[in-house]
Amino acid sequence: MKTEILDSVEARHLKPEVPHFEVGDTVDVHCRIVEGNKTRVQVFNGTVIARSGRGINETFTVRRMVGDEGVERIFPLHSPNVVDIRPLRSGKARRAKLYYLRKRSGKSVRLAQRHSDHMVRK
Repeated sequence: MKTEILDSVEARHLKPEVPHFEVGDTVDVHCRIVEGNKTRVQVFNGTVIARSGRGINETFTVRRMVGDEGVERIFPLHSPNVVDIRPLRSGKARRAKLYYLRKRSGKSVRLAQRHSDHMVRK
């Protein structure tokens, strides 16, 4: 009973359409940044290494390499500051969490391509 009430309240704040992406996919996350009184959209490109939660609490972690440093950001899936999520490339993953990629560098970070129709082609 309690969950049904919470789900009905949360349903108003859920995004109507969330693109399909999985752990291992490379995505572009368009995030709204507020600087003073100006807002702009910044693109964060990287590999999805984790998804967790459900409903309004669902989050996903994106990792990318900047120089020699790994940068990870955790995005709430239904946040109004996440403007768009664009899957670019699908990666073949056999685990739910890809935390082992943190220890790797160079070409060993790459995941094998999973062929599917739901990715955006450039």
